[in-house]
Amino acid sequence: MNELEELEELERLRWHCRRGMLELDAWLTTFLEQRYAGLPCPLRADFSALLAHDDLSLFAWLTGADEPPDALRAVLAQIKTTRHMTT
Repeated sequence: MNELEELEELERLRWHCRRGMLELDAWLTTFLEQRYAGLPCPLRADFSALLAHDDLSLFAWLTGADEPPDALRAVLAQIKTTRHMTT
């Protein structure tokens, strides 16, 4: 992926991080800005897949109110770690 494609991908992800819940906006955008670039490709793909889920599911998974699908556990753990680093 060339530099232009990477920038376009980041902008696409940034747009999808915009959610109906302010808390989700903050958690997802902070993760994207602070940690996404250092992720291995499989976790990047998982993050992109995570963004396709609805806000209520994301909120429940991030707060521990509900168990996420196994495929998303690793990326959710990364987001939670980032969230705790910034609070």
